[in-house]
Amino acid sequence: MKISIPVVFLFTFIFFTQNSMAQQNLADPKLEFAFEATITLDPPQELGMTAYGKRRIIPITGGTFAGPNIKGSILPGGADWQTVRADGTADLEARYTLKTDDGVLIYINNKGIRTGKPEVLARLGKGEKVDPSEYYMRTYATFEVTGEKYSWLAKSVFVATGMRNANSVIIRFFRVL
Repeated sequence: MKISIPVVFLFTFIFFTQNSMAQQNLADPKLEFAFEATITLDPPQELGMTAYGKRRIIPITGGTFAGPNIKGSILPGGADWQTVRADGTADLEARYTLKTDDGVLIYINNKGIRTGKPEVLARLGKGEKVDPSEYYMRTYATFEVTGEKYSWLAKSVFVATGMRNANSVIIRFFRVL
């Protein structure tokens, strides 16, 4: 089958025109602060090396959260199930329950990573105070909610920055617009 040069140019023009039109209509994502959580923790339970890496479970004992449209406490009973890679990077998966000041329970699953230079990660591991600019801790969260008041949590994408303290983490959640 022989395709003529004008047909090739026509298809090329249509492809690039449609592609550039889509690029003009797509908005770059922006972030809107949703809330900050301070999550209190028990000491890690070190399981040791598994087929996936060094496994540890960090029980969540409570905490608080607050933002412009939401406020409440973090219920005890959740945990962060971490796998630490050979290079020290921790794969994070924290699951816990938020309870708003008006009594609504919200399930959160927050996944991400924490990584940095080996000496910085060692200091964190000892419970030392380390400036969060010295390491990378980023997560993304999904929420399960009932009712309309907080349904915006289940209808948006959320990313977060985090900071590890000796007995707590502080996480700032942002809604991607």
